[in-house]
Amino acid sequence: MVRANGAVSLRELARVVQTSEVTVRRDVRALEAEGLLDRRHGGAVLPGGFSREPGYPQKTHLSAAEKSAIADLAAGLVEEGDAVVVGAGTTTQELARRLARVPGLTVVTNSLLVAQALAHANRVEVVMTGGTLRGSNYALVGSGAEQSLHGLRVSKAFISGSGLTAERGLSTTNMLSASVDRALVQSAAEVIVLADHTKLGADTMFQTVPTETITRLVTDEQATADDATARELDALADCGVQIDLAPLGAAPSGDAPVHGTGSGPVHQTQPGPMPRRAVSPPPGAAPLPGQRRPGTHGGPAGPGMPVRLAELGLPRGR
Repeated sequence: MVRANGAVSLRELARVVQTSEVTVRRDVRALEAEGLLDRRHGGAVLPGGFSREPGYPQKTHLSAAEKSAIADLAAGLVEEGDAVVVGAGTTTQELARRLARVPGLTVVTNSLLVAQALAHANRVEVVMTGGTLRGSNYALVGSGAEQSLHGLRVSKAFISGSGLTAERGLSTTNMLSASVDRALVQSAAEVIVLADHTKLGADTMFQTVPTETITRLVTDEQATADDATARELDALADCGVQIDLAPLGAAPSGDAPVHGTGSGPVHQTQPGPMPRRAVSPPPGAAPLPGQRRPGTHGGPAGPGMPVRLAELGLPRGR
């Protein structure tokens, strides 16, 4: 599976071989000792993962449920009339499918896949960068793409990558892609990273967005199931990054998210599973998983206030 896809999550391996993640993790360690793969937090990649990037056909099958849940939650951060930039990637492609139903939206992108997902959305204006087509991920890169973003200003940037650590921030395996992603981020007032749990703790060659520039991370709830990824989330929160956990098994792909109406975005997709606690927390208490943390929109914690996993009452490890 790793040879075919370039990377695989422990959760997917456990499902395929019908065993526990504990057993899979032990076997992955043995394979790493033989030099057949490299372990990453929550998964494994082919050796040389710092520079190797799976192609689009392979990436579409990786962490599909997690990407769908992340896209559902992230779509709730976009309001009617917003202007946003959306970078290249399979997670951002999932997001674009949901943004097709947001009226009055303007989307700037260098991704042909994002543009295609929005092509028939009558109430969404799509602006594409120039540049040279990079066939492995259907993205426009190079000086033409970067120059077309000069002078642009939007409210939010949604961006993905190959790895995310508190030490280096978001990174990718391709220099040209990294340069365009940096230009996309520079145009936005708020930088939102979309990354499933397999990317947490992974570090690749080219830094895209330093940690201090990231406003918010939207990841899936599996990130709290492993001690290593949970520690990475804590470290990111300590750096001021707001953490949103998307519950798995939420609304089917393509269902319209709930959008804000002026009082801030809604982070809980509808319909979806009940939160882990049936009632909302009292004023001043920690939010439920998947709900908006106070901070960016003037909540009581103040702008950029980090929230630790322990404050959410989430499990640490299995």
